[in-house]
Amino acid sequence: MAFPGIISRLHPDSDPDSLPRQLHQGQQTRAEAFLLPAVMQSEAAPVLERLAGLDLVLDAILLTHHHRDHVGGVSELLQHFPHARLYGPKHDPMPDHHGQWLDDGDQINWHGLSLDVLHVPGHTLGHIAYYGQGMLFCGDTLFSAGCGRLFEGTPAQMHTSLQRLAALPDETLLYCAHEYTLSNLRFAHAVEPDNLAIQRQIGVISKLRQQGLPSLPSRLGDERNFNVFLRCEQDSVKFSAEKYALKCLENPEDTFTVLRGWKDVF
Repeated sequence: MAFPGIISRLHPDSDPDSLPRQLHQGQQTRAEAFLLPAVMQSEAAPVLERLAGLDLVLDAILLTHHHRDHVGGVSELLQHFPHARLYGPKHDPMPDHHGQWLDDGDQINWHGLSLDVLHVPGHTLGHIAYYGQGMLFCGDTLFSAGCGRLFEGTPAQMHTSLQRLAALPDETLLYCAHEYTLSNLRFAHAVEPDNLAIQRQIGVISKLRQQGLPSLPSRLGDERNFNVFLRCEQDSVKFSAEKYALKCLENPEDTFTVLRGWKDVF
């Protein structure tokens, strides 16, 4: 099950401002302080195993959309942790449990941590993301060096959603729900073969993956340099999309539409 975040009580030595740095440095492993941006299967077992290994108590589940690989283990998790709070999108069909269903502009707060809810349709029509304290939990909308497929929404919706996320501060840490970074970078290199940032990132991420380490979180300011789906206004990206589509493209939205279709068959 892919969760944008699993959060419990903040450790007394932590505060919301220091949490992103501690997460990035791997310092948050105590039961009292836990935020696990995780990519899980559609089962509870991997989550339960991880929680037990870190001696953590599940306090809240944040869901971004209704796909089974994101919600399939919720029932079992709530059986083990019946007091855990469940949050999810108001306009996506959610598990048959009591939860707080959220819409654009809503905010959730607990233990001094505030997260704003952003409606980002495209992957699904009701997809949401959570943003706060320099962290973005964006499910399957924005990936490192890529973006999600369009299962329900339109290219225009997804492009608008990506532009909205791209407007967040450079230092925002991107916690997406799948480890697709290296394959995304290979596509990015096909689109922009002369982009040095893409070439460098392929080297960096290849080494991480060879060591069994995750590529995430990623810094949003860096994503703008190598994520071609955030670069549709660039002439180099537009040129490659036109060459692939064999037609002139009028605007960045058209460029995005071609790129997304190209990536689907890459």
